[in-house]
Amino acid sequence: MGVALIRPARLEEIERLREFEQRIVAAERPFDPTLRETGVRYYDIPALLADPDSRFLVADVAGASVGCGFARIDAAKPYLRHARQAYLGLMYVDVKFRGQGINRQIVEELMQWCRSRQVQELRLDVYAHNRPAVRAYEKAGFEAHLLQMRVELAP
Repeated sequence: MGVALIRPARLEEIERLREFEQRIVAAERPFDPTLRETGVRYYDIPALLADPDSRFLVADVAGASVGCGFARIDAAKPYLRHARQAYLGLMYVDVKFRGQGINRQIVEELMQWCRSRQVQELRLDVYAHNRPAVRAYEKAGFEAHLLQMRVELAP
């Protein structure tokens, strides 16, 4: 652990961040038959980079960007104990650099940023059948909370 330099993302590297996003889409496609074939974008990356309630980080190894992730502070549902929570998204590490603790470094830095903003609840979305991703988040202290279910209705 500790092999990567974790730093704030910059607007001028938007294409690299979009590339990471498309790699996530490709990796998640087998878990989600509802995704469109083309043009899938999960996030408005420029808006996240400009938002003072978001923290977008990049992991560099030997001067090359190999991963990223963000935390976005949102209002919590009115029925929850906490008023605000953070959503973690676009959590990605290049395949060649997985298993080196880089995702954990990003998550820990985002957690620290959230604590500094008095946020005590973090959430993220992960496909239940994506076992490697689920294990990575469990190692970082996350636990399964809610299972979303779906059914496709014939026309």
